[in-house]
Amino acid sequence: MPPTSDNPPDLADFIDRFTEAACAGHGRRLAEFFTDDGVYHDGFYGAFHGRVAIAAMIDDHFHAHSENLDWTYKELCEGNGLAYGTYRFHYDSLLPSARGTRVTMEGMGRFRFRAGLIADYTEVFDVGIGLSQLGFPAERIARSLQKRAAVVVNGPVL
Repeated sequence: MPPTSDNPPDLADFIDRFTEAACAGHGRRLAEFFTDDGVYHDGFYGAFHGRVAIAAMIDDHFHAHSENLDWTYKELCEGNGLAYGTYRFHYDSLLPSARGTRVTMEGMGRFRFRAGLIADYTEVFDVGIGLSQLGFPAERIARSLQKRAAVVVNGPVL
């Protein structure tokens, strides 16, 4: 009997629908792409565990702080319950100090699937580039990056 895959049958379509839900501000719809105990590791906001928390992240963070989101994945590869891809992400800031600023970031995402749903999503991008575009002072960017570096140095091996 051939091995079965936890990956969704059409990965590109799955990820297109995933990013469309995030960009449209449909937190509950995005959360449905995850297992009940799924985790979304956001590069700015941290980890959100479970569908309720993931939906709230989209509603209370993504769309409270940004508008006109555009998120495109390319160079997808998959196998053995994992998928990786590169992405380009744009949004207009709603932060009072940077209202209307168009932010663009490039990164990579890792999807761990179980039964065709996301059990764990982690993204990697240069947070400093985003904070710089938002006009954050160098000292604040340095503090943010130092905290993130400590997590990488002291965190679990992925």
